[in-house]
Amino acid sequence: MDQFKALIVDQKEGQTTAEVQTLGPEQLPEGDVTLRVAYSSLNYKDGLALTGQARVLRHHPMVPGVDMAGSVVESDSPDFKPGDEVILTGFEHGESRWGGFTQLNRVRAEHLVALPAGLSLRQAMAIGTAGLTAMLSVMALEAQGLTPAEQREVVVTGAAGGVGSTAVAILSGLGYNVVASTGRAETHDYLAQLGARTFIERELLATPSKRPLESERWAAAVDAVGGETLAGLLRTMAREGSIALSGNAGGVALTTTVLPFILRGVNLLGIDSNFCPQATRRIAWQRLAQEIPADLIELMVAQEASLEDIPALGREILQGKIRGRVVIAVGE
Repeated sequence: MDQFKALIVDQKEGQTTAEVQTLGPEQLPEGDVTLRVAYSSLNYKDGLALTGQARVLRHHPMVPGVDMAGSVVESDSPDFKPGDEVILTGFEHGESRWGGFTQLNRVRAEHLVALPAGLSLRQAMAIGTAGLTAMLSVMALEAQGLTPAEQREVVVTGAAGGVGSTAVAILSGLGYNVVASTGRAETHDYLAQLGARTFIERELLATPSKRPLESERWAAAVDAVGGETLAGLLRTMAREGSIALSGNAGGVALTTTVLPFILRGVNLLGIDSNFCPQATRRIAWQRLAQEIPADLIELMVAQEASLEDIPALGREILQGKIRGRVVIAVGE
């Protein structure tokens, strides 16, 4: 195997650096499958890792990137052979294990999912961890009995982001009455193309209130924000409504009472795509391949970039300047 490029994040004397380096195969981590990574994607957590604004990386130096898609080069596992195309998300890759911002990686076979029929490697990373989280959120809401038949409103918060965009596309494709919540009015046309029927400004959900309950509205919610937004959702959920919560960009604190849970029977469903069981993960990826049209996947791609572009884009994603998904062409 030849030398390869990887983005290395290091921290010395309190300063975080991120630079592309050329490495040799002897520097690869342990694992039973070696991948040639074709594509990755840039997520909010990656932005935090690149800038050191939060303790995402468990040790330094580290290759960030919570997603990767590529082909098997070598394998000691009976489940995968050279040439197989695979996806890897979660299991602390890009945190305590090498992530996707490297042209070559060595991983554990048990963390891999075969690329579903109907998806290209690039499309898989246009969906990525964000899309997987969105599908797991929809599956969790369905498990609570949510169906599109009644046409009650389902709200998606952080709708212009990766999780939100994909959730809008999935829910609208299934026939739900989707309301998109965003603080960026300029994204309304984009979200309407993904299937959002109406919009609600982020501030209306996130405004603090002394009232524990307000008028019932939402049959369900996909919340990728948390904080005051989650508190606002809890006050306005319909009876027996469910919230699939996956994000904490709005903060981890929650100011509420037990009344939404006791008097309205609201369900709060935590969604963790990092350690999601592989059987559930495979089902979710199969559904993503089947239920999101190729034109919508492409619509969600904000831009395609290279390894060298990642540090600057990491700052932009933290500033909320990026709409949708950033695909990283790692292998070029």
